[in-house]
Amino acid sequence: MNLRHAAAGFALALALATANAGQTCDQKAPEAQAVARGLSLASRVEQHLKGTGAQVVLIARVGQDLREYGQRYSHFGFAYLDGDKWRVAHKLNDCGTDHSALYRQGLGEFFLDSPFDYEAGIVVPTPEVQAHLLAVLRDNQRLGQMHTPAYSMVAYAWSQQYQQSNQWALETLAMAQEPAATDRVRAQAWLKLHGYEPATLRLSTFKRLGARVTSANVAFDDHPDAQRYSGRIATVTADSVFQWVARSGLGSRPIAIR
Repeated sequence: MNLRHAAAGFALALALATANAGQTCDQKAPEAQAVARGLSLASRVEQHLKGTGAQVVLIARVGQDLREYGQRYSHFGFAYLDGDKWRVAHKLNDCGTDHSALYRQGLGEFFLDSPFDYEAGIVVPTPEVQAHLLAVLRDNQRLGQMHTPAYSMVAYAWSQQYQQSNQWALETLAMAQEPAATDRVRAQAWLKLHGYEPATLRLSTFKRLGARVTSANVAFDDHPDAQRYSGRIATVTADSVFQWVARSGLGSRPIAIR
């Protein structure tokens, strides 16, 4: 892993298998074909990023098949230019547990996490948003300011009890934009004020109960009772963030790279 300036509170990844967003750990080495496809996609993404002239972008991958819920991208973080290299700062669930940590990786590593499909989603923020984000991305303390280790894959968008990966990235974006957003409550208030709307996933009682019993990284008790009992799970998705960023004028429409 290409980790720099790691401070207390940042996890140092010792192997690709030690942290997987929403997946259990698999100690098997990745297959050569999967590695080749991941590195090939990373190369195409890097070439695209060079052409944008950007220093920071929002970057997403198709880690899981979410078509049933009307979503394409399962996970996003921030890709930023560090010297002449692109790094990705993002949050990962620790091996299917109820905890998570923040990581810095290279582009290649970002796409080696056994994705469902080899496609990247890229959103280029406005120059002003990029400047705000870059200041945060270069500062470990600020980058971890919004982080809550307690993890649920379907964390309620407006609660602070748990936090999933996309939620951390979105709240960090809010903090970068608004100096007064010094904690998660204020960051979420800023997001509401500026029109962010989480995705509402429809989950049957059977699926909710099954996921809660069998998965340590899934919890529903932070959702309002009325929504939870009716199977309406409001959570932060990469697609909802990408749509909001374009709608609010904070960045471009997403571009897919395959």
